[in-house]
Amino acid sequence: MPSDRPRRPKDPFAAAEAMFAKKREPDIKTTVLPNVREPLSLRIDRDVIEHFQSDGPGWQDRMNAALRAAAIAGGMKTDDGE
Repeated sequence: MPSDRPRRPKDPFAAAEAMFAKKREPDIKTTVLPNVREPLSLRIDRDVIEHFQSDGPGWQDRMNAALRAAAIAGGMKTDDGE
């Protein structure tokens, strides 16, 4: 056998596993900035949306305030120690 030809691996299964193994992504830790809002998709009943939109612009802020008040009433801890 010529010396320039690669030899077969002793364990073809292990060689195939190594070839097709997913390369691990480096663990990147994201820093969370305080008081930054995150965009998300949320299903809300049409009548609830209309209620918040009926007072005009700023309805998303009002909905956020109502959700925050409900979360605090439910026991959510806030940054100011409440």
